[in-house]
Amino acid sequence: MPAGESNPVLAFLPLILMLGIFYFLLIRPQQKKEKARLAMIEGLKKGDRVVTSGGIVGTVVGVREDLVVIKTGDEDTKLEVLKSSVSQQIEKKDSK
Repeated sequence: MPAGESNPVLAFLPLILMLGIFYFLLIRPQQKKEKARLAMIEGLKKGDRVVTSGGIVGTVVGVREDLVVIKTGDEDTKLEVLKSSVSQQIEKKDSK
């Protein structure tokens, strides 16, 4: 090799390493989290306690194709929300 020329692979090595780090530290965990959230949404059933992305807490009383009917409050207040707006499922605590 003539003096002054370097291997082109070595020039791109830092960029390749940065992309690998971004994938394993940022992209992959986000994909796993989204996959778990979609599985939780598909597994919703009557009686589950959920929180919507708007902060509404309720109990699932019905599940349709794209909608979930939740009961909120002490009265028979029922809301229809999109399945995609359910952000988390609350674990039931055993009452003693």
